[in-house]
Amino acid sequence: MTDGSLCLVVPCYNEARRLDIASFKRFLETETGTLLLFVDDGSTDDTLGVLTRLCAGFDASAQVLHLPHNQGKAEAVRYGISLALDRFAPRIVGFWDADLATPLDSVSRFLQVLCERPGIEMIFGARVQLLGRCVKRSAARHYLGRVFATTVSAVLKLPIYDTQCGAKLFRVRPETRAIFAEPFLSRWVFDVEILARYQRSFRLDHKQLSQVIYEYPLETWVDVAGSKVRPADFFVALWDVWRIRQKYLL
Repeated sequence: MTDGSLCLVVPCYNEARRLDIASFKRFLETETGTLLLFVDDGSTDDTLGVLTRLCAGFDASAQVLHLPHNQGKAEAVRYGISLALDRFAPRIVGFWDADLATPLDSVSRFLQVLCERPGIEMIFGARVQLLGRCVKRSAARHYLGRVFATTVSAVLKLPIYDTQCGAKLFRVRPETRAIFAEPFLSRWVFDVEILARYQRSFRLDHKQLSQVIYEYPLETWVDVAGSKVRPADFFVALWDVWRIRQKYLL
């Protein structure tokens, strides 16, 4: 990482057969100022070996953090971001799904928004099905996602379209370390919990969370086979949203 500008955490659990090695290598060969921190979340397949081979030769721009036991995506992301803040002191930190449903070329677009708009502190991918964009989701996941997003928007009192897209960047601020310091309640909808923690922090500082988040309508997002999320998780997610509300927002 040449100038400490961005550290991007990529949580991985049993991804040996799904990792797009060629895309990750192209990104590492062409991007400067970005460190990819792969977090192997106690995988039981050859994910750790694949990641180790991928990072070989990219010592300055790619590293692997191995967790000996599976912690879940939430904790993998939290461990990765906490390590990034402690060890690399980036100006921007974030996470990106390992399946590259959101292509890595969107990273530069996110960074451009943060560069052009200094008041924006977080940028999230939004899977909006617009003409001229390639956003491919199953109908069931799309409509369940709309119900979930509407529920979260009402709970957070925040007009957010898509909380669950796995492509997010955060400008590093004094409160960032505290946001990721404590284990999350939820294994899957920790994105909502991150927002609730910021909401609580910003409320204390008399700032408006809605003014510092930018939702970027993705040009491309394609549902990749092999997702760990199942339809029944929708109901678990709704329960977790209630728990998050009780802890942070009352």
